[in-house]
Amino acid sequence: MKRQPRASLLVIEDDPAILNGLLDVLVFNGFDAEGIEDGLAGLEKALIGSHDLIILDVMLPGVDGFTICRKVREKKPGLGILMLTAKGAEGDIVTGFRAGADDYVSKPFSLRELMVRVEAVLRRTGKGVCDESILIAGIRFDGRVLMASMDGNAVELTRREMDIVSYLYRHRDRIVSKKELLTEVWQYADRDIETRTVDIHILKLRKKISRFIEEKSLIVTVRGEGYRMENLE
Repeated sequence: MKRQPRASLLVIEDDPAILNGLLDVLVFNGFDAEGIEDGLAGLEKALIGSHDLIILDVMLPGVDGFTICRKVREKKPGLGILMLTAKGAEGDIVTGFRAGADDYVSKPFSLRELMVRVEAVLRRTGKGVCDESILIAGIRFDGRVLMASMDGNAVELTRREMDIVSYLYRHRDRIVSKKELLTEVWQYADRDIETRTVDIHILKLRKKISRFIEEKSLIVTVRGEGYRMENLE
């Protein structure tokens, strides 16, 4: 079975707390992500790597973010670049756009805003995010804005939750095992790894779905086998 491609992101940020936080949220939302704290090393990695998008801080040791942006844009005109700027630093924003940035996020930023901007840049550059919209049992699951909605009510989804819904929907004619989800959605190389991450994500997803169809179960657990998307039409 062919795997669904995931976008690859490079984060160049010298604050370890911000860098680790960004990597955690990107991986949680289903992206491949790696981070570098030094500007010079980040520039080298950006030029030789095969990333789809770079999240780039302005103030960096070695080489500043504007220089990195200009050099990367010269060599890789199609690469998405999202810059992190200080709050209210209008000059940085203008300089960033002139250097070739696709978009910016001002610090401090919300993770929700970050993910919306990341996916917007990836869409504009034609890279691997799921834009599909799926209607199941009257619930609209929208991969473009990461929302589930029904009758005027809506709830936010994570990228991983949308990926789970999409995969189970595409294979709704059969049971999907946890190992298959780990391989095809999480992209784990070792499908025999011991983890409860699938169970936890399914539980959170069910709680969100229950806001719309409390008396029905859209995702059914088949004991000892995996999960199945119910046909509730």
